[in-house]
Amino acid sequence: MEYTNLGRTGLSVSRLCLGTMNFGPQTSEPDSFAIMDRALEHGINFFDTANVYGWQLGEGVTEQIIGRWFAQGGGRRDKVVLATKVYGKMGEWPNEQGLSARHIIRACDDSLRRLRTDWIDLYQMHHVSRATPWEEIWQAMETLVAQGKVLYVGSSNFAGWHIAAAQAAAGRRNFLGLVSEQCIYNLLTRHVELEVIPAAQHHGLGIIPWSPLHGGLLGGAIRKLAEGGAARAKTGRAAESLAAHRQTIEAYEKLCADLGHDPADVGLAWLLSRPGVTAPIVGPRTVEQLDANLGALDVTLSAETLARLDALFPPVGNGGPGPEAWAW
Repeated sequence: MEYTNLGRTGLSVSRLCLGTMNFGPQTSEPDSFAIMDRALEHGINFFDTANVYGWQLGEGVTEQIIGRWFAQGGGRRDKVVLATKVYGKMGEWPNEQGLSARHIIRACDDSLRRLRTDWIDLYQMHHVSRATPWEEIWQAMETLVAQGKVLYVGSSNFAGWHIAAAQAAAGRRNFLGLVSEQCIYNLLTRHVELEVIPAAQHHGLGIIPWSPLHGGLLGGAIRKLAEGGAARAKTGRAAESLAAHRQTIEAYEKLCADLGHDPADVGLAWLLSRPGVTAPIVGPRTVEQLDANLGALDVTLSAETLARLDALFPPVGNGGPGPEAWAW
């Protein structure tokens, strides 16, 4: 396993991050335990979750599964850099969501209880809250850091100017502020290259891409459909997206076949080659899927291949950061 620092911090994390959103709804508890154990065997030490995962209001189902896995002992908690999130709706009352100081403090305590741990390594804001001043947010986060309940703070789904505003407010308080941004980023979704990634790099945030394979479309969806698999691509938004991009995906899968690599490995390797990216989040439903993801670490994409991928999946505008991406 390869490791890198999380943003400008001294914290070492694996180049792949284990996403746990399937734990509970899609993957049974015993299978979730097996996936987490296998992740440690592979040297993956970076786990990502959220208090809303499990999708049962206020229950934190996925956090509870992780907590019971930690409770087995064997040094599991000490080996893991644990990231979870706050913002989502955890109850029916108005203060049981968002980023008010009240909700941040309460939600952190609830996550700690479910996760059966004394601390959260990376506490991420799951979305920006336009209704809450940064002074209030940072006061709450400073309290949690001072109490030892949170070590680092990250963002998720922020715009570039949100990152800048957050860091300006943190700087006024002599607080470390954000150390990471978790955003959707893959060959089919490159909007963050315009401003989010430049802002993150400027302020020393590591990029943690979610949906690195665009819901499985970049993981060999057409081939798997022909083989009777890829259930996610048969219905809903995934099916609509595949229909809209089918010709491009076909060309992509042919390119991967020519390279002799699995499409999922190429998609992840492309992200690993991108400036500012710390660790794409992989969300396996089985141990076998996790094992397969490790192949991306052995793929090196040549300049010619990167150019061919840019031709298939053009960046937004002229490419690169704004304003050059849209202006002369």
